[in-house]
Amino acid sequence: MSNHYQILIIGGGNAGISVASQLLHKRSNLNIGIVDPSDKHYYQPAWTLVGAGIFDIKKTVRNEKEVIPKNTTWIKEAVATFHPTGNKVICNSGKEITYEYLIVCPGIQLDWNKIKGLKETLGKNNVSSNYDFNSAPYTWEMIKNFKGGMAVFTNPSTPIKCGGAPHKIMYLAVDYWRKKGVLEQCDVHYVSGSNAIFGVPEYKATLEKVIEKGNIKVHYNANTVAINGQNKTIEFETTATPSAIKESLSKSNAACYSINETTDANVNKSNTVTLNFDLCHAVPPQSAPDFIKNSPLRDATNPLGYVEIDKNTMQHIRFSNVFALGDCTNAPCSKTGAAIRKQAPVVVTNLLEVMDKKIPTAYYDGYSACPIPTQYGKLMLAEFDYTNKPQMTFPFDQAKPRWTMWILKTKILPWLYWNKILKGTA
Repeated sequence: MSNHYQILIIGGGNAGISVASQLLHKRSNLNIGIVDPSDKHYYQPAWTLVGAGIFDIKKTVRNEKEVIPKNTTWIKEAVATFHPTGNKVICNSGKEITYEYLIVCPGIQLDWNKIKGLKETLGKNNVSSNYDFNSAPYTWEMIKNFKGGMAVFTNPSTPIKCGGAPHKIMYLAVDYWRKKGVLEQCDVHYVSGSNAIFGVPEYKATLEKVIEKGNIKVHYNANTVAINGQNKTIEFETTATPSAIKESLSKSNAACYSINETTDANVNKSNTVTLNFDLCHAVPPQSAPDFIKNSPLRDATNPLGYVEIDKNTMQHIRFSNVFALGDCTNAPCSKTGAAIRKQAPVVVTNLLEVMDKKIPTAYYDGYSACPIPTQYGKLMLAEFDYTNKPQMTFPFDQAKPRWTMWILKTKILPWLYWNKILKGTA
């Protein structure tokens, strides 16, 4: 196997495979290597549906070798570091791979250990996460067997892939409990590091109505720091005052929570809240993979270590023969498959133009989409750009949840992914 490639792609997920396929559609003679250590390829957007009991987890996974485009070379290695000044990548095995052009798209890293106790209790003790292939089916077991009590859904303070996923499963759970007649016995809490349920006003208004209808108690700017599965407690830090915290918990049993107020004047004003729970769906903080954080490709001003690119051309700021896309970049867009679908052709066009000694002309405007089910059978398709302005594809108000959008999410998009997007034709 050659150790030199005309184009080297880091990552064999949605971004890496779709970009490789599109490049070969443009120029079939390109010499492309794809570096990825995984045996499996996952369609992760369906894991919320798995957690809601309406999608088979087995249909979300295929062997990686089945999706690697023909006429490319799969290098089954994990990257250790980059040497962009020498056009070289070093793998964990010690193998060195050189390139003429580099595309970086290994996805995002799930930092499970940043919530104390989460990794140890995941998939048991009524603690689950749809961000984990093995745990998503357990989410459904928890939801369908829940007869009432304290249900907590968390969202970290860092950017995450599929930013709507932490609350999508909450809306479906509430709808299920309502239909089963147990919602009156459920005390539902959303603990979020964000300052609002959604960043686009038109879609935010819809979701706030869903929250009100479900009697969901929200805690914004609240960062989950620990989960104890055996004791059934979750701890989160918040800058909210004790009185505001108590007001947000006013309809809950006072025995279900406690507040530890900060008294040290040298510590930033924050309070730690401990909530008891009977069911907990947790989402870990996320960041760039460590091998990017510790490389020259990272944005030195970004504490999460994302690749430093021009947000419109997807070209690296300092290394002109390097491009990046997907969840690993510092582009200020939502980290979704829909964003990748718009970024991929921009990378392909601009890379080929750079190879031809031309100035990149393709432009990514920050488009992203988040399909948010608000109940079983209805979904709001939120589409927007860098400016948080709606970019609606269909000729109707997409801020209104619809059955047609539910069909798009549950039937059309999974088929489109496996049959068109990965093959570079959509």
